[in-house]
This record gives sequence, structure tokens and C-alpha cells, in this order.
Amino acid sequence: MQYVAPIGVGLLYALLMSLIPQPHRRRFNAIMVAGAGAAYLSGGGLGGWEFAFTAVATCLAYRGLESWTFIGAAWLLHTAWDVVHHIKGNPIIPFLHTSSLGCAICDPVIALWCFAGGKTPRELLEWVRGARERKEPRGPSRAGDEFRLRRRSTPQEQTLEEPAHD
Repeated sequence: MQYVAPIGVGLLYALLMSLIPQPHRRRFNAIMVAGAGAAYLSGGGLGGWEFAFTAVATCLAYRGLESWTFIGAAWLLHTAWDVVHHIKGNPIIPFLHTSSLGCAICDPVIALWCFAGGKTPRELLEWVRGARERKEPRGPSRAGDEFRLRRRSTPQEQTLEEPAHD
């Protein structure tokens, strides 16, 4: 259960965060990951390295105010820091010895959601369906009598292109 529950926590986090409308959702998550970056400061288990980590996490969180990618990267950086603390035996919650391990399992779930653009469950489902449809073959190709539509930025720029004959 100590491995499954953190995944559920990460999914619940993403679900609850998706209730916040954009662009506030991205900015709020940047603030959340900045706070997570400072979570180990009070324990001081790695000395001055705690301050260095917090500085890097804060820079990523600041860039995350305008980019989900930086928020995701900050969560992955926090995952690595969780692993270091778990191995060193200095957990994020002092009386729960596997709390850093749980955090290291939960954080990549949140990072994946961030790398997907912090979408709502409905948007994620539409995004996945769209990706699946783009990968499905469109049927057999008849090179001799088929024209392809080349996409341009405006309808006036769309042109028909004949397939190349080898």
C-alpha cells in the first residue's frame, strides 16, 4: 500500500488542481512546487545543499509561472531530492520514515500531469483520443489517383498537391 497510495495522492492532486481555471491553475501550481522545493529546509539533513536545491527549485518554479514544462521539471527535481533524503534516512515527515519515498512516487505523477499541460480530465481524454486518431492509418493509399491537401495557416493558402511519381 505504501507504493499505491502515493500514486492515488498524485492523481487526486491533479484532479483537484484541475478545478482551478487556467491560467490561474498554472500559476498556482508554480507556487505549490516552489513550496515543495523548500519542504526539506527545516530538517537540514543535507546541510547547505538544502539551500542550493531550494534556489534551483525556486528558479524552475519562477519559470513555471509561464510554462507547464518548468513546473514538471521542478517536480522531477523534487523527486530526485526525495530519493536522496529517503536513502540518507532523513524523511520529509520526521515520524514517518517512508514519507520521502511516498513523495518520490507521488511527484512524478504530478510531473506527468504538468508535462501534459495541466489539463482537466476532460481535456486529457480529448487530448489522448486526438493523439490516437492521428496515429490511426487512413486506409490504403492509391498513389496514382489521389491528391493530398497541404495544410497552411489560412484557408487561402491551402493548396492541392499531386503525389510524387517515382
